[in-house]
Amino acid sequence: MKTTALRTQDTEKKWYLIDCSGKTLGRLSVIVANILRGKSKPEYTPNSDVGDFVVLINTKQIKVTGNKSTQKKYFSHTGFPGGLKTRSFSSMLQKNPNGIIKNAVKGMLPKNRLNNKIIKKLKIYADEDHPHEAQKLEDIKL
Repeated sequence: MKTTALRTQDTEKKWYLIDCSGKTLGRLSVIVANILRGKSKPEYTPNSDVGDFVVLINTKQIKVTGNKSTQKKYFSHTGFPGGLKTRSFSSMLQKNPNGIIKNAVKGMLPKNRLNNKIIKKLKIYADEDHPHEAQKLEDIKL
């Protein structure tokens, strides 16, 4: 029996639609990261991009458990002295709900060259409207 390693071109990509309303951030991020990497497929290969596309809608309505909505902080640094910027989860949810999910999913992907290729297959929208009607989207009920 021979082991065959599939290339990115040899796999078929599917499109999945996930509604984020009322879902927990961490649990949703794990599922999305696994679909993007292709870990649910039998032809999974760690060193190639065999995952599927994911469209997330209603990201404004995502939730976190406990007191994380007030205590969770997001940090960024400008590179200059005293340039540390902090934002709470609630302020990020109002200003940039897409960045919350993208940050969580990107943190669960491998830290290598595939990371940027994989994260480009994630399409995030704050409302119900999205321009991916032409792709045959499969709904995933969580």
